[in-house]
Amino acid sequence: MKAVICDTIGSVDGLRIDEIESPALERGHVLIRVGACGVNFYDGLAVAGKYQTRPDLPFTPGGEIAGTVIAVGKGVFGLFAGQRVLAFTGFGGYAEEVAVPAAQVFGLPDSMTFREAAGFLIAYATSYHALKDRAGLRSGQSVLVLGAAGGVGLAAVEIGKLMGARVIAAASTDEKLALCRDYGADETVNYSTNDLKTELMDLTEGRGVDVVYDPVGGEASKAALRCLSVGGRHLVIGFASGDIPDLAFNQLLLKQISVTGVLWGAFSRSEPQKNGENIAELLAWFSAGRLAPHICETYPFDAFGRALSRVMNRDAKGKVVLEMDVVDTVEPIGWEAAK
Repeated sequence: MKAVICDTIGSVDGLRIDEIESPALERGHVLIRVGACGVNFYDGLAVAGKYQTRPDLPFTPGGEIAGTVIAVGKGVFGLFAGQRVLAFTGFGGYAEEVAVPAAQVFGLPDSMTFREAAGFLIAYATSYHALKDRAGLRSGQSVLVLGAAGGVGLAAVEIGKLMGARVIAAASTDEKLALCRDYGADETVNYSTNDLKTELMDLTEGRGVDVVYDPVGGEASKAALRCLSVGGRHLVIGFASGDIPDLAFNQLLLKQISVTGVLWGAFSRSEPQKNGENIAELLAWFSAGRLAPHICETYPFDAFGRALSRVMNRDAKGKVVLEMDVVDTVEPIGWEAAK
């Protein structure tokens, strides 16, 4: 099968497509023929050696895929050959086939395409886990979403509105903010042309926001931390700006605020049942037409470099997806044939 290979830590330009053996099907795993793969910021960080989890070399980037089950390993129940699924791979998704632990694989609603599914799991599961489990966001509270036009940011805007919050979206251009309003943002702030702290305090009449959803880091994080209300929660999702900010501990003391880390991948592995319940709720919302992933760009598999560069340069609005040259169904094989 074909897969994108990272042999050495460096730039996207060093990645290549190569022919490798199909992954072995182990007990408790599911073998999937990939139909589409989401492109995420952390894919590029891993290639550059800057992600908090460093896979052994060589490795294949790609954290989320949609496709068709080819075979299931022993001990797997509720999934079957021929089923359309989405899956969290962590790494390995930029490939024609991938083997995934069954707890990280979920059946697709009939109405969800591979393209939509490949851009759904990480963004929506991260945002829901952050706002629901880590922040305890309640209806009527306010949430500031930094980097709100990115993949996870736009999902947080949608989910925050579904949870009954007042959503303030912050992004770097007016075009991005227009997209955020289309996805339900109540208020928007352009932090390239306006002072974020001043704008937020004006919008909240000096009270501050209850929750900050922060995949950005840098100066925006510092300003947002100072705009939390008493008892507010600052959710650390990532550092797309490339700058991990210093924490002003006096702010935590004065306002009795908390700073909370969110690493959905680790949560999904440590609490698979709770994660599965969250995913089921998200997919039900999708089926009901209440969530609509914004797939802004799609690329063929061999254009993975351009796709990843778009994400790493923060040019994309919503999600970027690689699409494989496969149909929605493949001829399945059973466990005995796959051994």
